[in-house]
This record gives sequence, structure tokens and C-alpha cells, in this order.
Amino acid sequence: MGKSSKDKRDAYYRLAKEQGWRARSAFKLLQLDEEFNLFENVTRVVDLCAAPGSWSQVLSRVLIKGEKFGRCAWQDREAKFRQHMLNVVPSDGAPEQGKTAVEADVSVKEDLKPRRDVKIVSIDLQPISPLPGIITLRADITHPATVPLLLKALDPDYDPGTMNQQAAQPVDLVISDGAPDVTGLHDLDIYVQSQLLFAALNLALCVLKPGGKFVAKIFRGRNVDLLYAQLKTFFEKVYVAKPRSSRASSVEAFIVCINFQPPAGFTASLEEPLGVGSRLPTMLVDQNAVAPITAAVLMQNHQTGAWDSAPERAQAAADEHGIFEVEVDDLSAEPQDKDIRWIAPFVACGDLSAFDSDASYKLPDDHVSLDPVQPPTAPPYKRAIELRRANGGAYGKPPGGK
Repeated sequence: MGKSSKDKRDAYYRLAKEQGWRARSAFKLLQLDEEFNLFENVTRVVDLCAAPGSWSQVLSRVLIKGEKFGRCAWQDREAKFRQHMLNVVPSDGAPEQGKTAVEADVSVKEDLKPRRDVKIVSIDLQPISPLPGIITLRADITHPATVPLLLKALDPDYDPGTMNQQAAQPVDLVISDGAPDVTGLHDLDIYVQSQLLFAALNLALCVLKPGGKFVAKIFRGRNVDLLYAQLKTFFEKVYVAKPRSSRASSVEAFIVCINFQPPAGFTASLEEPLGVGSRLPTMLVDQNAVAPITAAVLMQNHQTGAWDSAPERAQAAADEHGIFEVEVDDLSAEPQDKDIRWIAPFVACGDLSAFDSDASYKLPDDHVSLDPVQPPTAPPYKRAIELRRANGGAYGKPPGGK
């Protein structure tokens, strides 16, 4: 499929090239910011699974260069519109009263307000081309050795010999746009993606400050509400967001967690990650010890016709005819408003007037096919491209050619 047909098929693919973004995924982060104001009072950020660097590029242009996108740009447009409606700003573009043209030009440049003490760290297994002001690490977010590297990048005075896995200077925002190479087996893809999300969350818990935010890609599946409930343990608000630039035909969405509130006494560590962690051997021993008892109880219940989740209590309550009377626990002591199942609210992000990522748009007759802003540094198909080029292209060398 050629570039022109791909430009015609996906509006955001071409729009990213026109606006200088490395990938179309930059619009996903910008549309999430429009809805949730992610960059408000943010100066320290960790970008996980960052390659090719489009989300890091957004952070660089917003936080370091001071450009306005997302909610800030929307608020600016609203403010200028109100000023024009109130005739505060002349509509002909002339300088305001009392200001020369030079002063008006300076005021426009002052709109770029870089933030102070910005620290952005990007991590990925693949190499990332340099970005202004971005610290890039080539590491595996699922490996415990990544935590000291990240803490050292965030704080140059960090001593890895202390074995401390908590950041002395925590970050305000952790984002992750990582996803596995999909196989087409949806259950498997959803499971692998959930494990990648847990790896990102385990790393975020080590560096995120109270009140911080966490944004990550998820694949919506059958039991995804369990994942939402687990995230609700650490964050006050949890949303599921679908940006307009994300194709509706895709199962991807983004989990947006706001106001990090770790439980009392919780200490994050990749040596003891969320889930099983190092408790697996103990859990296996306990499970094997319970398994024979469970099998015997099932056989007994099958013979007597009584199926009970608590066989010891039921056996004690059996009458002279061998009938088991099952006692139901009294639930009246439980609070009536206790949440049994919690479902995160689903939010659609992006202006309805924006491009539809699933639609095809006709290109103008004088369009020019655009090259990528930043070609992949080390794509997995690089060797295949070199071999095809050596053989004369997609159709091989012509007869008699050298």
C-alpha cells in the first residue's frame, strides 16, 4: 500500500505529518488533555513505552517549549473569541490602542511560556531518536533493574546502593502508550496487554507523587471491570476514555487515573509487584495442601447430594435423615451502600467536528505525498527492506540487470 493511499485512508496519519508529529498517536494524548486537563501544574513526567516518541514530543513542545495544544489552546481560542465579540481586540489585526506593532509582536511571543524545572524521562525497549529536553532510557519496564535507572534519571544524586525504590522527587504524571504485537487472538492479546499495564502501574507506583495522574492504554475485554476496580484502590477517580483519533473498530481505549492516593502502609516495589509476585511458591504450597481436602469434600457432596461452599458447617447441621441445612451468612451487618461492583465511566474525547479516524477523506488534486517526520530508528523489518532493495525492489531485478 503506497503512501498516497494511506494518506487518503487515515486523515490523522497525514495530519501528523503536516503538523510535524512523529506519529498519529500524538492526537490521542492531545484529545485526552482536552477532556481531563492532564498537563495542568505538571513539570515532571515519565513516558513509558515511548517509541517512536510522539507522546514525548507532545510533552516537549507543551512543557519545555511552552506551546499550547489541547485544553490550553481551546481556552485561548475561547478567550480570543470573547475578546473579539466584546471589541476588546480589533478584528482587522491592527495593534491595540497604546501599543506599537513591536510591542504587539512581543506580546504574541510571550504566549510561549516554558515551564520551569521540567524533567521528562522516556523509556522503551526500542531506541528513540533524541528530543529537546527529553531523557531517553532503553530499558524493560517489566524488569526490576529498570527502577534504579529511572530513579537515577529523575534524581542525579540517587544512590543505587541504598536499594531504595521510592523516588526522592516524585513525578506528577506517568503515561504509557505501550501495546504488545497483536496476534489476532483477542483473549490472548487482552491478557498480554493487561500484564503490560500492570508492569507500567508497578513502575508508576514507585515514582508517582500523591495527587499525581496515570494514563495508560488498555484493551477492553470481558473482565476489564476487575482492572478498573484494582486501579480504583490507588486513585480517587478512574475513567475510560476513547479519543476520536482512536479508530472505533479498535478495542483500544485509555485508562485515565486522577489523584493518586496510595493505601495506608503501602510501599511500592518491583521485587514485590502487584499480583502474585514472590508469593507464588507459598501460594502453590497452600493450594496443594487444600486440594486433597477439596476433592474429598466434592466426593462426599456428590454421594450425599449436598453441595455447599462450607462443608464443615453443613455437616454439623445435618439432621437424623442426613439432610444438610445450609446456614446463610447474615448480611444485615454490612452497609447497604457498599459497592459490590464498580464500573468506570466511559468518556469520548475530542471535538465532534474533528476528523473521523474510521472515515476516508478525499485529498486535493495538488496533494503531495509526505515523508514521515521521523523514520523508525531500528524497525524490526529493517533487514527485510535492505534485502528487497538489494534485489532491485519489490519485483526483483529486471532481466539482464545488474
